[in-house]
Amino acid sequence: MLPDYPFATPPAAGETFEVAPGIHWLRMPLPFALDHINLWLLADESDGRPGWTIIDTGFALPKVKACWESILERLAETPRGARILRIIVTHFHPDHLGLATWLQEKTGAAIHMTLGEYLTAHAVWHESAGHGIAPMLGQFCAHGLDAGRCAGLEKNRGGYQRGVPDLPSAYRRLFDGDVICIGDHGWQVRTGFGHSPEHASLYCAGLGVLISGDMLLPKISTNISVYAVTPMADSLADYLESIDRYRDLPAATLVLPSHGLPFCGMLERIEEQHAHHRERLQVLAENCAQPHSAAELLSTLFPRELDTHQLMFAMGEAIAHLNHLEQAGRLLRATGEDGVIRFVACPMAP
Repeated sequence: MLPDYPFATPPAAGETFEVAPGIHWLRMPLPFALDHINLWLLADESDGRPGWTIIDTGFALPKVKACWESILERLAETPRGARILRIIVTHFHPDHLGLATWLQEKTGAAIHMTLGEYLTAHAVWHESAGHGIAPMLGQFCAHGLDAGRCAGLEKNRGGYQRGVPDLPSAYRRLFDGDVICIGDHGWQVRTGFGHSPEHASLYCAGLGVLISGDMLLPKISTNISVYAVTPMADSLADYLESIDRYRDLPAATLVLPSHGLPFCGMLERIEEQHAHHRERLQVLAENCAQPHSAAELLSTLFPRELDTHQLMFAMGEAIAHLNHLEQAGRLLRATGEDGVIRFVACPMAP
């Protein structure tokens, strides 16, 4: 089936829209070029009393808090009320985890996450265990990013803490394959990799719905990055293998992504992602007849002006593609006398 968008108009900030029985779509603003995130509110009564489950929480902005307060006030006036039973966070990125602790304190609901996302959030927030601005800048410098652009990234120190001002000190752990009872339906946890350490998507066979988080988006490609803490990771292979595991779901599954519009046509979108990355890998390989660093190849992968926020993701993605080509035997890696890592086509490349 061709990709189909059954809901052409997203809800306004502070409003909700039901996309399937008991599943309500919320859209909140973001302070980036990607200016929105989709959140989900699921009717729940798994403890015998009516309430709601929240999926992801939005970036910690005053206007996002105001939207949540408006929604909770409106829910309180409905027969189901505004009781929140649980808060599920798909992954640690600030647009998803940002207001989880605030909502937990406001509602008393427990936060549910995978171990990889919970621990990574704490490591990034505290800039420990190989995470943080200094290791990132060291990695980018080693991959050829100039001092001026590194200085611009340095000025953005504290960006994660601004998006996630408080972290949960306790959580309930999600495991791959868990089935969570939400309302009358079971939702299976499906973990994925490459975009974040242990991203949790949720699939309901009874409703034919996949809440994909950032793992599968309808128009833009999911960011796939290599981080300083795992410098040799093949994050692209991890990502592609993860989305391939969605192929066992029915073709008509309604996908609820974190960005863009809900869509049907999941299998076609998976093929588009494979084709997109094959094309990007081929372009990079062709541009490595002579040795080049990741920074030198940014304009090859991203032929547009990048702001500081986009630069951070672009460097991570360039390194991810170069690592993939190296591990596939198509490129060789060498560190020059200037300390910069460069990649060149392998003479015996397959």
